[in-house]
Amino acid sequence: MFQILPDSLLLVGKVIRPHGLGGLLRIWSYARNNTSFLDTGTVFLKLISGETRKYTVTSIRPHKNVFLMELEGLTSGDEADKLRDAEIFVRKEALSCEEGEHFWYELLDLKVYLDTGEYLGSISQIISSGGNDIYVVKEEKKEIFIPATYEVVKQIDLKNGKMIISAIEGLLDLNEV
Repeated sequence: MFQILPDSLLLVGKVIRPHGLGGLLRIWSYARNNTSFLDTGTVFLKLISGETRKYTVTSIRPHKNVFLMELEGLTSGDEADKLRDAEIFVRKEALSCEEGEHFWYELLDLKVYLDTGEYLGSISQIISSGGNDIYVVKEEKKEIFIPATYEVVKQIDLKNGKMIISAIEGLLDLNEV
């Protein structure tokens, strides 16, 4: 067992169950693609007991609508079954984004303003949808759903904790209940 600061880790997936008898894990990935696991090299599995274990990823490949992950030293289905339902974490600094992309954890709690200066609220949740993500902006009991598109999101300023959006015609009207 080892000590690691939880703020330095990012949740990227979950073990569903073993796959076969050779120690492969069937996993659900929250990452956009499987290279996130290989690029980081090391994953941390938080078991349902609360114990955290460190592993080296030796391979990962798509399988139907999930991924199959092979971890160094994990060689049997019985060993793999002990990891069932474990959360998969990687070190935040091991991942990188392309220009103009951001991790969800960076966007949560950003204060959202219209390009006119009007404050709308803070991002409380991000919903993954087919074409683009949707930012749920909450202020007291009011929620506004903002599409994460270049047409709407004009500026993301992580240093100052804010996002500037342009309200395309009807956007704020659609969110009125």
